[in-house]
Amino acid sequence: MTTNLLLPGRPDEITLPALLARNATDHGALPALSWRTAPDAGWTTLSWSEVRRKVAVLAAGYAALGVGRGDHVLIMMGNRPEHWLTDLALVHLGAVPVTVYGTSAPEQVAHIARHSRARIALVEGARELPRWEPLLDDPSAALDRLVVAEPAEAGPHTPYASLYATGARRYGSEAFEKAWQEARPEDPLTVVYTSGTTGDPKGVRLSHRNILLQAVRLDHRVDLPEHAEHLCYLPFAHIAERLLGIYLPLLRAAHVRLCADPAAVAGAVRELHPVQFFGVPRVWEKLAASVRAVLARLPEEQRRVVERANELARARAGHRERREEVPAELAAAYARAKEEVLDPLLGLAGLDRLVWTASATAPMPLDVVRFWAGFGITIMDAWGLTETSGVCTVNSPDGFRLGSVGRPIEGLELRVAEDGEILTRGATVFSGYLRPDGSVESACDAEGWFPTGDVGRIDEDGFLWLTDRKKELIITSNGKNVSPALVENTVKEHPLIGQALVHGDGRSYLVALLVLDPELAPVWAASRGIEAPSLTALAAHPAVREELDRAVASANARLNRTEQIKRYRLLTEEWGPETGELTPSLKLRRRVVRARYAEVLDALYEEG
Repeated sequence: MTTNLLLPGRPDEITLPALLARNATDHGALPALSWRTAPDAGWTTLSWSEVRRKVAVLAAGYAALGVGRGDHVLIMMGNRPEHWLTDLALVHLGAVPVTVYGTSAPEQVAHIARHSRARIALVEGARELPRWEPLLDDPSAALDRLVVAEPAEAGPHTPYASLYATGARRYGSEAFEKAWQEARPEDPLTVVYTSGTTGDPKGVRLSHRNILLQAVRLDHRVDLPEHAEHLCYLPFAHIAERLLGIYLPLLRAAHVRLCADPAAVAGAVRELHPVQFFGVPRVWEKLAASVRAVLARLPEEQRRVVERANELARARAGHRERREEVPAELAAAYARAKEEVLDPLLGLAGLDRLVWTASATAPMPLDVVRFWAGFGITIMDAWGLTETSGVCTVNSPDGFRLGSVGRPIEGLELRVAEDGEILTRGATVFSGYLRPDGSVESACDAEGWFPTGDVGRIDEDGFLWLTDRKKELIITSNGKNVSPALVENTVKEHPLIGQALVHGDGRSYLVALLVLDPELAPVWAASRGIEAPSLTALAAHPAVREELDRAVASANARLNRTEQIKRYRLLTEEWGPETGELTPSLKLRRRVVRARYAEVLDALYEEG
């Protein structure tokens, strides 16, 4: 069910603090926020009434540092309670929280600090200080204080514990209530800096009205039990986790479980058996690779049983996708297969209770969607941008098309320009990009249409199908447009290939960089009696090379001539956020990969 909790006003007239006040009053005893103090520790939990009390104390602590209405405060830390509670405390003061990705390079941190004109930053610990301390003496930045959650030693910076203690001494309920009640729906709620796949991050200013309309409308399209748990592991610097891990839980009076280490999310899922799970495409790809690796090790007879169950699940999904009644015989056979085969397997991974699964941020490979459909898990792909407060379109159980990104949420208009670019307008579209002087520069045209930079088409039933990013389209030397994501997702359907980048702008044909899948490649090799001590050794094995040639040829057979890969180079090191090839939300930074492997790519055009 969607939430039927009473709102403290019309969705376009309320603010986030009003939702916290309602939750503390009407649902004060319910769990609100949980986290672990150590990897092997139990969960520490705050109720909604306890959350509001801590938020009020923190607000007093930040006010004592001079934080007031309209001030930007930067936050660089993982998914920890200090981050989540500070975010809400700042909003209650009328200040604007701005989260910075923990993987940001020093020059990116400096750009955001200077551009936002923030005076205070909250950082996790000693690891972050080398990127921030130089800015305290930078005359082009306004930064003059660092608050540190885990101070390594006594020093000039303000410990978070000290800030909280100051707030506890200075807290006054009258001042706290007065401050948040002065908030207006049009006030800025947050500034989210885009992850910079094509240049310097831009500051996207989003209001209470933008976000709360988004939350209410998305809630209408998502079917969840009341007060459902959300496992929060993606960065708060990304609009997806801000929406799913902060704003929607406030609307639903839901329970947020913080997972500070994204690498630990699989273990948390196994423990908690959540009813909802959101993952960017790369997360779903990695989970699918893990399940495939397990299946590959099963005896042949057991694999055949699982494959028959997969076929039943996909057949059922096909009827639901076409909005047809599932035949009684198929429904009964699927129910048996689900109970006897699929649920026990999914239960081992903690995925057996899922009722809502979703993805966004980049095109989802269709083979991954079909894989999960074979386990009765229909990934509801969605699409949106930071500039649109998150979601523009979404699939839902009452209307979905696998491979599409769904239909527009309530109140949002879409149209496709002559060049294929998707335009959108509505109350959830941002007012503009932040300028260094604090003003906002509109990015919409005179009629209110925002050019999203994505290319796609809308089918006869209103479902949106993405092609690619407009700036990432490859234009070959003969003027043909090629979607690199389409080609990459096609070649990645082979289990040996975990990541791919297609290159060819201004060239007469395409070449590719392919990365061996570190989980599935060894399983594939072992099943064929191939012994290799490392991925590097495996990449050099003649049988692997021959199989990759077949994989590329198979992909090419399904692509038109312009889209086909003529040459490729195999790599063994996975791309990631830490090494810079992926954004923190796991999208490919094409310009970084192209620059890093420029000589390799050029060499592919010089061969033979």
